[in-house]
Amino acid sequence: MTIAHEDIRVDERSSDVSTMSMASALNLALADAIQADPEVVVFGEDVGALGGVFRITDGLTARFGEDRCFDTPLAESGIVGTAVGMAMNGMRPVVELQFDAFALPAFEQVVSHVAKLGNRTRGGVRMPLVIRIPFGGGIGGVEHHCDSSEAYYAHTPGLTVVSPSTPQDAYSMLRAAIASPDPVIFLEPKKLYWTKGDVDTSVTAEIGTARIARDGTDVTLLAYGAAVPLALEAAEVAASEGRSVQVVDIRSLSPFDDDTVTAAVRATGRAVVIAEAPGYASVASEIQARVFERCFEHLEAPVRRVTGFDTPFAPPKLEHWYLPDVDRILDAIDSLHWEEES
Repeated sequence: MTIAHEDIRVDERSSDVSTMSMASALNLALADAIQADPEVVVFGEDVGALGGVFRITDGLTARFGEDRCFDTPLAESGIVGTAVGMAMNGMRPVVELQFDAFALPAFEQVVSHVAKLGNRTRGGVRMPLVIRIPFGGGIGGVEHHCDSSEAYYAHTPGLTVVSPSTPQDAYSMLRAAIASPDPVIFLEPKKLYWTKGDVDTSVTAEIGTARIARDGTDVTLLAYGAAVPLALEAAEVAASEGRSVQVVDIRSLSPFDDDTVTAAVRATGRAVVIAEAPGYASVASEIQARVFERCFEHLEAPVRRVTGFDTPFAPPKLEHWYLPDVDRILDAIDSLHWEEES
């Protein structure tokens, strides 16, 4: 648990709705945060003149100068360590760790200092720090360039861990993360960077809440990040077969919205958890356990999981076998109904 989640720095904004990609929404959120607060700084490998590997920081250095958005050496531990010192001294650093597995050299800094300083000082030192990590598969990346390491961060007390699945949430949740007085691991699904949707810059996000992405009465699909549009696609196919499928976008892995998830599963009596990461000792495992604990008397069938396999993340040519797909989700849904129909 973090010390607090107040969005104390989010400014008052008038409504301005535009259609944009998730990448553009993240870029806009960073630009608006830099403009609104002189203490916000953005840095990481190649985020300056290049604009980042995925161009999320494109144009920020040209617009705001090298003192607000700048490149760093290729040293993830040094990037996060520098951010810790800046946050301790009143700044609001937003760092990009270029790929999910590239973040692992900084893991000791994250666990030993980012996550613990607030507790260590009994709240005397806050850590308003955001670590942005492009994560997950779907882009055919080679080793170290595609991974799903969210369980490491969600398992670490003191960290808030979130993952948007829409451009709207990408904008609103990043603004809320930067506004938070405590550290946030912001997991950006690489596969969704180029998906588009409406973004209303006046909409703010409350970290720690899930959202109902689709209503349904027969079964609830629980997903986050890149698994959310996959769940919606599966729900659409299931609808054509006569089943009403609800989809819940978890969004916040830690803290977790038990109220929304519990109410959703109790309403349908069936649930499937979907995630790209390996299933063993995973966030999907935790979600499954929480649903069992809170919904047992309402369940019509066991809670199923559709996840990546318990192997290293697959190389590009095998990725389509490794990642969850619509057929695997539909098979899991079917497995929840056979007891009833037999």
